[in-house]
Amino acid sequence: MPHGSDELVSLLLSGEEKNSEIERSKSMKRVQITNREAGDLIMLGIGGFTPLKGFMGYDDWNGVVSEMKMTDGTFWPIPITLSVSEEDAASINEGDEIALYTDESDEIRATMKVEEKYSIDKRLECREVYKTDDENHPGVKLVLEQKEVNLGGSVRVLSEGEFPEKFAGIYHRPDESRKIFSDNGWKRIACLQLRNPMHRSHEYLAKIALEVSDGIYIHQLVGNLKEGDIPADVRNRCIQVLVDNYFKEGTVLVGGYPLDMRYAGPREALLHALFRQNYGCTHMIIGRDHAGVGSYYGAFDAQDIFLQIPENALKIITLPIDWTFYCYKCNSMSSTKTCPHSAEDRLMLSGTKLRELLANGEEVPEHFSRPEVLKILQEYYSTLG
Repeated sequence: MPHGSDELVSLLLSGEEKNSEIERSKSMKRVQITNREAGDLIMLGIGGFTPLKGFMGYDDWNGVVSEMKMTDGTFWPIPITLSVSEEDAASINEGDEIALYTDESDEIRATMKVEEKYSIDKRLECREVYKTDDENHPGVKLVLEQKEVNLGGSVRVLSEGEFPEKFAGIYHRPDESRKIFSDNGWKRIACLQLRNPMHRSHEYLAKIALEVSDGIYIHQLVGNLKEGDIPADVRNRCIQVLVDNYFKEGTVLVGGYPLDMRYAGPREALLHALFRQNYGCTHMIIGRDHAGVGSYYGAFDAQDIFLQIPENALKIITLPIDWTFYCYKCNSMSSTKTCPHSAEDRLMLSGTKLRELLANGEEVPEHFSRPEVLKILQEYYSTLG
């Protein structure tokens, strides 16, 4: 069942209804939105953010920030908001309809009925959601760079941007992934969140989940990342070659979703689980430092937060998995729960470490990554000079 609703709440228009709304939008005030807001808008459109019907007003923003709860009681971990400049806000009245677009194109992405104008305490949002207001944190930086006034209101979405075409074959709407799961006869579906190419630890996590599931949804972020992260098209090639060579046919679906990373650690792990429930998954893998960045969060804070929320806040079930690594004495992938050997016998694996080795032209240990994946990554880094 989707989060907070008996059915998906999809706000994306099509056919004559879409054409009519595009025509109507030509007479509306145009408001430019950020890339992060555009991704949120698409998720609102395709039902990924069910049951939301638009960008949050002040009371919902405040409830989500302080208690992870909207005014109607719906659990929600991260604010979904839209900001405009004071100048734009002054020219918009509550009740007005506006047309939303990005700076990448003149295409109108959605129309919005403005129901509320309000200002927020940005640092409060950062401290509560990100657990820091350090401006070096990439997610905090984006919040602090938001414009002065937030607009709350319902939206009618007109475009999914470049995602359906650029990521054809892996870009799924929630109703599409649900249909694929059903067609495959999958009832127990685990999700693996990815923002890095799959190394051996990711592969091991996926295979642990597969042992107790009908299938796994490898669901990668195809929106914006921070500087230095590996682009989505390269990452997707790595995932596909790994799935083709090291997973049993018919057990994996590779997908992509259109959000930017917020790097909000535990709170973002909750959001990831929430919208994977909307995509039809029954279980969510939460590994070490899920959605983290730097040293802002403890290794297993993202697992612990699921124990702190109300019991029925989410229907999706987490699969918390401990540190994983290659053990030379076990001669296999293992974890701290199963391996009896010392740290000196273990090759610790991480996307960050792999990027560092490749970027510096250093040799990658044999068991860090599959050779087919490593070849793609080495070719990519060779083009960076």
